[in-house]
Formats: sequence, structure tokens, C-alpha cells
Amino acid sequence: MNEIRHIVFDIGNVLLRWEPEIPYRRLIPDDAARRHFLREICSGDWNKEQDRGRSWPDAEAALIARFPEHEPLIRAWRANWHEMIPGSLDETPDILDALVAEGRDVTALTNFASDTFVEAVERFPYLRLFRGITVSGDIGLIKPEPEIYRLHAETFGLTPAATLFFDDTAVNVEAARQAGWQAELFVDAATMRADLARHGLGRAAAAGLP
Repeated sequence: MNEIRHIVFDIGNVLLRWEPEIPYRRLIPDDAARRHFLREICSGDWNKEQDRGRSWPDAEAALIARFPEHEPLIRAWRANWHEMIPGSLDETPDILDALVAEGRDVTALTNFASDTFVEAVERFPYLRLFRGITVSGDIGLIKPEPEIYRLHAETFGLTPAATLFFDDTAVNVEAARQAGWQAELFVDAATMRADLARHGLGRAAAAGLP
């Protein structure tokens, strides 16, 4: 196993909780109707295009043209976006802080719309701890497209074989491995600590534990 010199974090559901259902529990009380709306109308695939850089006005217009009867609910996504990130996951910000404090080279690679990422950094200042961040909405690429991994490595001077990446989505992890990175599927903080220790980063991984 190559020595790890670079660590790359995903952000959504690794550091920040991402729960788009939260505001819609209030807006669409019926469970079945809410699941249908989030699966078929304001879907994950629709939201990915904002992560790729599509503007919110264009995103809303595209859906409203197809589902005019749902216009208020469609516009409610962006208007209530802040509720969809209710806070941080347990312990992973502490792991990030410990890695940085130990002098590790830590960057982030995230699928995120440009404007909402700015809001996230304002709400969660620890996101400024990273040496650098690739935000998909800023560059018009999203994970798991191979080019985004190459671009991140080139931008921040990472040696792929010496890079360890954490992401909560299996296809993104596999794409990182295909790009020559070492990568682990994020499950929870305890698993992340174990993975870091297995890759020779145990001291930082254990920081903050009793």
C-alpha cells in the first residue's frame, strides 16, 4: 500500500447532513405523495444538473414547464434549501480538524451548486480548513465523471497513488479508484477512523477519542 500524502473529503453526507426531504415533510404531509414528488419531479437527477452548474432559474423553469401544477413546490426547493442541511455529522468535522492540525494535506471534492456551497461555508466555517476545494458547480463537471478527479489532482498537485478519498457513494469511490486514487466508502465516523488507521494515519484518526 502506498504511503498516503493527500486526503480528499467529499462533503455531503460525509461532513454535512444532506436531507432534502426535511422541508417537504411540512410542505407535502402525505408520505406517498412526498416520495413521488422527490423521486419523479424534484429528483436527484434533476438536482445533479445544478451541481453541474445549471442555474436555479433554468432548473425551475424546466420543471415548471412539465409540471405547472407543482410550481410552488418546485420553487420551494431552492427557497428552503437551508433546511436540507440541518447540521454536521457526528465526529467527522473533528477528524478533519485533527488531520489538518497534524499537518496533513487535506482537500475536498464535492458535488455542490456554486451558490449553495457559498451558503454552506458561511454556516459551517470549518469547511475553510481545507487547503482547497473543487466544487462541481464551479467547473461544470460532477462525480463520478473521470475528468473531475484528474482536474482535482492537477489543480492541487496530488499524486493519485498517494491520495486517499472518502465519499458516501459507491460509484464515486470506484471512479476515484479508476483514476488511480486510493478510496474508501464513507459509512460513519468510526469506520472512517478505522480506514485512516489502516492507511497509516491512526494518530490523527484517534484524536479526540477518550
